Amino acid sequence: MAIEVNQVIQDFAIIMIVASVMALISYRLKQPMLIGYIAAGMIIGPYTPPFGFVQQPEILNLLAEIGIILLLFVVGLEYPIAKLRAVGRKALIIASSEAFGTFALGYLVGQAMGLALFDSLFLALAISVTSTVIVMRVLEELGMLKEEASYLLLGVAVIEDIIIVSMLAILQSVASTGDLSIQEISISVGFVLAFIGGALFIGSKTVPKFVDLIGRTNHNDLVVVAILGVAFGLSFIANQIGVSVATGAFFAGVLVAESKSQAVAKMLATPLKDMFAALFFVSVGALMDITLLPLFIAPALILIATSFGAKFTTVYLSAKAQRISKKTCMRAGFGLSASGGELALVTAKGGADVGATSSFILPMVGAMTIITTFLTPYVIKFGWKFTDSLKQEEK
Repeated sequence: MAIEVNQVIQDFAIIMIVASVMALISYRLKQPMLIGYIAAGMIIGPYTPPFGFVQQPEILNLLAEIGIILLLFVVGLEYPIAKLRAVGRKALIIASSEAFGTFALGYLVGQAMGLALFDSLFLALAISVTSTVIVMRVLEELGMLKEEASYLLLGVAVIEDIIIVSMLAILQSVASTGDLSIQEISISVGFVLAFIGGALFIGSKTVPKFVDLIGRTNHNDLVVVAILGVAFGLSFIANQIGVSVATGAFFAGVLVAESKSQAVAKMLATPLKDMFAALFFVSVGALMDITLLPLFIAPALILIATSFGAKFTTVYLSAKAQRISKKTCMRAGFGLSASGGELALVTAKGGADVGATSSFILPMVGAMTIITTFLTPYVIKFGWKFTDSLKQEEK
């Protein structure tokens, strides 16, 4: 037993040291730290000899699962129910058009490339993702957060997160049975909707009051224990009824966001999220077999182009149909078209966790995430400059 404990401690030390070094390199290169974490996983993982340092990969997978729960919980903290209502009909229409349009086209392209059914489905969902975190960070750095297009863009991203998390839950449920019949899909959709409805109806009457009761003690350690209890409790319930833990964690965050202690909860949960999310991204890198790169790099580039084209077109057309100005439509299209981000990786790992996808899907999505994360700031900058030039030409 002592040897196993020593191995776990050794693995954890190696993971955190290599991850911090690679994150620092990414920071120096002015790239998101997510890229550094994935690179760290590739360095220490079993597919990059002779650097297979990790002795207990199952421990890394366990920590990665905790990372998913905390990552989605903190994302949910950004979206209290009142904020979800406030994003408006326009954002709902655009988000639905973008998510389902990109998913449908991605699936058709995957099938045209000869991919297996569930490979196509999970890849299509992965390329439908837009990283709210990455887009917000880029807009903030460029001083564009208070523009009309940015408000629309962030509203769409909020709703899209909920759509993607819900679709992941449905896909995992269907994939675990291997049955794509109308009856099975209807049952899976019913379970997901029942869980979300039950969580919001019952949870909104109990969870905020419970968190506020704990918050009135003014003991941060009690608040941390309470909110983690809510996050893992709802994730456990979701998992028990066949819904993904990511869905449970996300809506746990939504419920805690309804409390008066939301700001404190976010402040306390964020450091934990940062650590375990780093472990999640490291685990994704460790599972990326780079020897498969020649096999999937061409399909990955095709899917990136598909994602960009589908997102830009659906966002632009659905926004234009609602009589939003051409400049705002185009800026929202550029802003939402480039980024994949952390939810794309959660989606890909979700397919791997239920054994539904091929071994190359996770490294393919990892490579696509690195590429799109790198491109996002440049695409947004180009989009804003391009629309400014159009405005000048019109004058």
